[in-house]
Amino acid sequence: MTIALAQEVPAYGRYRILLGADTFAPDVNGAARFAERLAAGLAERGHEVHVVCPSTDAVSREEQFRGVTVHRVASHRTPVHPSFRICLPWQARRAVSRVIDEIRPDVVHPQAHFLVGRALVRAAGARRIPIVATNHFMPENLLGYVPLPRAFAAKAVRWAWRDLGNIYGKADVLTAPTPLAVKLLQDNGLGYRARAVSCGIDAGRYAGNGATVPGTILFVGRLDAEKRVNEILEAAAKLVNVLPVRVEIVGDGSCRAELTELARTLGIADSVTFHGFVSETELLAAYARAEVFCMPGVAELQSLATMEAMAAGKPVVAADAVALPHLVREGQNGWLFPPGDVDTLAARLRMVLGGPGVSTKFGAESTRLIAGHALTATLERFEDIYAEVTGARVARPHLARAAA
Repeated sequence: MTIALAQEVPAYGRYRILLGADTFAPDVNGAARFAERLAAGLAERGHEVHVVCPSTDAVSREEQFRGVTVHRVASHRTPVHPSFRICLPWQARRAVSRVIDEIRPDVVHPQAHFLVGRALVRAAGARRIPIVATNHFMPENLLGYVPLPRAFAAKAVRWAWRDLGNIYGKADVLTAPTPLAVKLLQDNGLGYRARAVSCGIDAGRYAGNGATVPGTILFVGRLDAEKRVNEILEAAAKLVNVLPVRVEIVGDGSCRAELTELARTLGIADSVTFHGFVSETELLAAYARAEVFCMPGVAELQSLATMEAMAAGKPVVAADAVALPHLVREGQNGWLFPPGDVDTLAARLRMVLGGPGVSTKFGAESTRLIAGHALTATLERFEDIYAEVTGARVARPHLARAAA
């Protein structure tokens, strides 16, 4: 692998950056929201930012989004997920090659190794353009969409990690959102040059968007198997007779109908609201209403939704799994529970909701803890990495403009 010689870099270290995303706004999931914030944040700092991603329909188009030029590639629905769209491989290859040759980026930054990201890595490698790749993927996340017999599941996971290595092994620098996510890469032969870079959060955006509604339990995310939203409903059913609880669920996915039926079967349908996908304003209001945020998922490499809830000043009750313990300090800003243990989950929720002043105290600690994940620091970290792989000097374009 060879790092390309530095190309001509615009004044003040401003870069022409091409992000590759297999999911992007208006999609609502952690990877899409991170790509959106990274692109917009870099554009605000003076870089020329382009994104190549699937279109929302079968038509390719170019559009502007928060100062970013988005090149959308004709895409198609998938049979295994109601909202995830894919570009056919030859469409992705042609579109990515055209965009690269048209804009001549200083660096490319794929956010996934699927169809768009795969095409971007190969096209950039052929043209000797530096590659910075970010991984949000755990192979285990796919098992809920492609059910396999137990005997084949482990083999499928090993194959998926090898496939990730075949693509991202060509990157000059590989990043993942947490030290644990980096360790997973190391355990699968990719971590020798991987670095932890938090997804980051603009914490100020989530403060002061409304009043808390006591007893409100909030979940935000995909309604898919690995998120285990059923555990929230089952725990709530154990609490409704002792506390005035309500559950708000923001997001959509393959399990929504099943979860709706479960709420009815548990006898708590009147206490559960499925909002589906919502606008940014509605999402901020949902965080504000919550008294506690619950994340029972077992495949979170960082959990942007949990970080958003913390930025909104909310306590967190989360599964003791993967990266969630990095965000939750037990007895300080929330509690962890063993995945699948609904009785303990219900008890943890009651400890937050049933104690006078507990949610306020824990929420204040969430606000303090999340300050260590400032989006500004994430953007600066990526600027440093871009400077490294292009051989260019580091400069802060926003500071250069202020000094001019």
